[in-house]
Amino acid sequence: MDTFRLWKQRGIEMFVKEVAVQNQVGLHARPATFFIQKANEYKSSIWVEKEERRVNAKSLLGVLSLGIVGGTSIRIIADGSDEQAAVEGLVKLVESGFTE
Repeated sequence: MDTFRLWKQRGIEMFVKEVAVQNQVGLHARPATFFIQKANEYKSSIWVEKEERRVNAKSLLGVLSLGIVGGTSIRIIADGSDEQAAVEGLVKLVESGFTE
């Protein structure tokens, strides 16, 4: 999916985008740490979703528990005052292969 969209769940609008993890090792150890650090720059509540499992994007254990490998599609979901910036920033990081 190439476009951002508002997503309604239980009457709450959230910003969401699906992105494929580009790097070969996926979202493990070091890349996951970069991801969590970036997520913590935002005030919004942020989640990462793989298939039907959703975890807090600001939790290293949560993100690692998803077992995200290279080529996997994930959804980044945010709700809050800077939700659009949060999703866009994290998508950019994932698409870069976790290089800044």
